[in-house]
Amino acid sequence: MKNVMSIDVEDYFQVSALAESIKVSQWDSITPRVEANTQRILDIFDEYGIKATHFILGWVAERFPQLVKEIHARGHEIASHGQSHQLIYNQTPEVFKQETLDSKALLEDLCGEAVVGYRAASYSITRKSTWALDILYEAGFQYDSSIFPVVHDRYGIKGSPTEPHVLQTPNGGRLVEYPLSTYQLLGQTLPIAGGGYFRLYPFWLSRYFYRKVNQRKDSFVFYLHPWEVDPEQPKVEVSRLSKFRHYNNLDVCQERLRKLCSEFDFVTMREKLESMDLFSPQQPIKASY
Repeated sequence: MKNVMSIDVEDYFQVSALAESIKVSQWDSITPRVEANTQRILDIFDEYGIKATHFILGWVAERFPQLVKEIHARGHEIASHGQSHQLIYNQTPEVFKQETLDSKALLEDLCGEAVVGYRAASYSITRKSTWALDILYEAGFQYDSSIFPVVHDRYGIKGSPTEPHVLQTPNGGRLVEYPLSTYQLLGQTLPIAGGGYFRLYPFWLSRYFYRKVNQRKDSFVFYLHPWEVDPEQPKVEVSRLSKFRHYNNLDVCQERLRKLCSEFDFVTMREKLESMDLFSPQQPIKASY
């Protein structure tokens, strides 16, 4: 079973969990670590023959254009993670649209081909911001991977479809949605897609979830951030909850990623969606959720 490997390419100081202590205006004064950390992940993928979808932040692409070119040269898919890693529901549609168009154009200039996939910062397409789906459609994206079908204080749309599907945007556009993976257990929808959950759960439990998904002939989408394989990153003073979310098990994440790559098969999100024929015309699900 071919699953989806994805990387959200951003630096440690740009994540929402640390935003209470680090302002956007400070980003350019902080020593970046995203390039070296992404290279580390690329080398692991080369070792195991894995191609992934890299959702790259425009801010990163502007400062490390060669990194974008290298990711593309190694055979991975280039996709967009927006421009400034701000929560969409805190932005105006006008600001979001401009950032979306600018970051897409930048990535396309760097990789020399159309960028068709998008993932929102902190999965912040929620019921408050489904208007963003229209902007993605109008910008020329073919698929989105921003909707987490879970309950969370920062993201998620409870009750939304858990499998890849074609949705109808609020204004009638057509967009393929590849939601972040979940697992039904004792009547609860558990997030299993990776990131902090991959670090929080013991590896045997993550493996159990992923195998169960594959046993029912389904695939899962996995995601990780480059900073999650960097236990030496500077520590930032934040709330206890944010500290737990960001720093929990950073020291074992890289080894867990190696285990994951050795035990499961992965392809890019675009390749998986093409194999499922979801880009072909079919009846969409309305994005009202």
